[in-house]
Amino acid sequence: MSETANKHLFCFGYGYCGDFLTRALRSRGGWCASGTTRDAEKRKALRENETKAFLFDTNIPLADPLYMMRDATHILISTPPTDEGDPSFLMHANDILQLKNIEWIGYLSTTGAYGDRDGGWVDEASEARPSTKRGSRRLKAEEQWLSLCKNEGVPVHIFRLAGIYGPGRSALDSVRSGVARRIDKPGHAFSRIHVDDIVQILLASIDNPKPGEIYNVCDDMPAPSHEVIDYACQLLGLESPPLQSFDKVDMAPITRSFYADNKRIKNDKIKSELGVTLKYKNYKEGLESCLQLEQNGNDIPEVLQTSQSS
Repeated sequence: MSETANKHLFCFGYGYCGDFLTRALRSRGGWCASGTTRDAEKRKALRENETKAFLFDTNIPLADPLYMMRDATHILISTPPTDEGDPSFLMHANDILQLKNIEWIGYLSTTGAYGDRDGGWVDEASEARPSTKRGSRRLKAEEQWLSLCKNEGVPVHIFRLAGIYGPGRSALDSVRSGVARRIDKPGHAFSRIHVDDIVQILLASIDNPKPGEIYNVCDDMPAPSHEVIDYACQLLGLESPPLQSFDKVDMAPITRSFYADNKRIKNDKIKSELGVTLKYKNYKEGLESCLQLEQNGNDIPEVLQTSQSS
């Protein structure tokens, strides 16, 4: 019997990252997957893809959680938190405590937990001091899940993700759809991470669990968003949108809020502790890979194209 025989990944918020992770685990053999969605149509699509799916939302708990998660060995959580914290924790932490086979739990958080550092570098030892509502909510959710580790010995791991991109969800797609803008805020940079690297980091943690640990998940090169859009245009042979001043451009409040934090994220821990070598060390390598995938005729599954939860 293989070491991975009869393993079961359950995803609260089965989205972009969960789907890529599921496919990687299934390729190992001996894995099955299930998870939650807020949308009945997506549940149907997931079930057609041999993934058991259940409806779950902020005010809609799992109908029979102990049955639905009865043989889960691994749990991935990416449900968006509210002011009260993570709905998965609030509604089902007690159920998870009753599961007998849990080997690993991963909570997908955000580097927004660090708040604004005026362009400075942060690592996992840096104080978490979020400066946005999104960051504050994620930090509260982190603390909730880590309390299970501290008080109950549940094998919880926290992954603070930078901006996620990958096939079907990259600057290439925003450029082609006509919604890309090049916003210039001098001195500002974003960290980001390709979904393939998220998956290999999660796999490395699954293979070598260290309960209670927090990991930054990002590539080696923080960069201004306008540089990423410009490079996507170069790859597509299109003219770049004009550079617009952040102070003068009209944008939705939620979009503007992404510029509130300015920090650069260190990723040494995933390399030293998990032994990860990034596939895409910067956005250029990642975008080139996305384009190559398209040119090779690899279609993005519909469930990934429509996924909003990661």
